[in-house]
Amino acid sequence: GDSLQLLRELTGAATISALSSQAAWLRNVAPVTPAAATDFARQSQLDFTRVPRPLHAGDFRLLAMDMDSTLINIECIDEVADAAGRKAEVAAITEAAMRGEITDFKDSLRRRVAMLEGVPVTALHEVLTQRLRLNPGARELVQACKAAGMQVLLVSGGFTFFADRVREMLAIDHVKSNVLEVVEGRLTGRLVDQAWGDICDGEEKKRTVLALCAQLNIRPAQAIAVGDGANDLPMMKACSEAGGISVAYHAKPKVRELAMVSIETGGLDRLLEVLHP
Repeated sequence: GDSLQLLRELTGAATISALSSQAAWLRNVAPVTPAAATDFARQSQLDFTRVPRPLHAGDFRLLAMDMDSTLINIECIDEVADAAGRKAEVAAITEAAMRGEITDFKDSLRRRVAMLEGVPVTALHEVLTQRLRLNPGARELVQACKAAGMQVLLVSGGFTFFADRVREMLAIDHVKSNVLEVVEGRLTGRLVDQAWGDICDGEEKKRTVLALCAQLNIRPAQAIAVGDGANDLPMMKACSEAGGISVAYHAKPKVRELAMVSIETGGLDRLLEVLHP
C-alpha cells in the first residue's frame, strides 16, 4: 500500500516484494536506517525490521525466550506482591529494572522478593489460575519453531513455580529460573541457591544460551533470543553478534533500539512472517 511505498522511499530500498499478506521485504536499504523511517513505521503501526539476509526457520536450532511479559502477559512477581499489599512498590522496581534504569538486577530482585515474606503459597496458585495467560501467538511460535527442528529454552529472571507450568503448557525443552523459598506454606522472602547460583540475571541468561548451544553442538548463529527487558539484552546481543537473531517483543525502548527484530503490533507469531519455512 501507500505506507509501504513511502517506507521504501524513506529507507532508500531498491525494491519491495510481498512475503505474505502481512509482510513485505525491502531490499538493499540504506546502511543506516533514517530516524524518519523508524518514526513513520511506528506511527503507521508497521513493524520494521533490519536483517542482513532472508531468514529461514531451518537455519536455526534454538529459540531462547524470556517469560514474564514475553511468553506470558504478566510480571509474576508484581502479581504475587499484590497478595502482600505491596504491588505498586514492587512493580515500580520491576519497571525500572526492565527499562535498564537499575543496573544491579540481582539486588533489585532480592529487594522485591524480600517484600513477599509471609505471602501464602496459595497466592501463587491464584496468580497462576486467575491472572497468568500466554501472550498472543506464543503457542503458534513455539509449535512452528519446534516443527522446524528447533529446541526451545525458557530462561527467566522469574520463578520456577510459574516457569515449570509454562513449560508444561508449551512442551518447552529446557527451562531455567529462580526458586522461591517456602517454609510451612509461606514465602520466606528469600531465594533458594541452585547449582549454578541463586539468581538468573542477564549474564546468567547469556551464559545459559551459550552453554546450551555448546551442549547441542550448534553455533550461536543458529540461535534466536526473544525478550522485552534490559536483563534480556545480554543473551539477545550474544545471538545477534554471532550471526543469530535478537527479537524484542512489545519491549522497553532500550531493548527495541538494540534488537534486530522488534514486534510492536500483534503477537509473538509475527516473527514467523520473517522466518521463511
